[in-house]
Amino acid sequence: MSGAGAPTGGIDAPGVRVAVIAASWHEVVMTGLLDGAVRACGESRAEATVMRVSGAFELPLLAKACAVSGRFDAVVALGVIIRGGTPHFEYVCDAATSGLAQVALDTMVPVGFGLLTCDNEQQALDRAGLPGAVEDKGAEATWAALTSVAALRALQASVQA
Repeated sequence: MSGAGAPTGGIDAPGVRVAVIAASWHEVVMTGLLDGAVRACGESRAEATVMRVSGAFELPLLAKACAVSGRFDAVVALGVIIRGGTPHFEYVCDAATSGLAQVALDTMVPVGFGLLTCDNEQQALDRAGLPGAVEDKGAEATWAALTSVAALRALQASVQA
C-alpha cells in the first residue's frame, strides 16, 4: 500500500465551496471516506455540501452538474469499486475515472479523486480513513482539490497582474 508522500493537510481555504459527492455502495467504507472529506473541509475552513449518488458510475454526471452550476469552486468525488469475478470492475473503473478527469478538463473546476479501486474489501477499509486505517483517501482527495483551487487562483492572479 502506498501512502508515502500523501498530502497531510495544512491547507487554508476559507470560503472555498466544495461539492462532496459520495456513492452509496459499501456503506462502511463510504462513511469513512465521507467523514474524511468533510473533516478536511472543516480543517481547511472550506464549505462542504454533501450529495449522494447510487454508485461510482454516477459520480461524473453529478460532478459535472456541480462544476458547471457556478455554486462550487471544487468537487470531491468519493466511491469504492471492489473487483469481482466479471469484467464489470474494469468497465466501471474506466468510465468513472475517465468521466471525472473529463469533468475537470472541460470545466476547469478541480475534481478531487476519491474513488477507491480495490481488489478486496480489506484494501478499501485500509484506505477509508476509519479508525485503524493506514490511509484517509477522503481527506487526501479533498486536500488535492483545495490545493488545485489555490493553484488556479494564483495562476489567474498572476495573469491578471
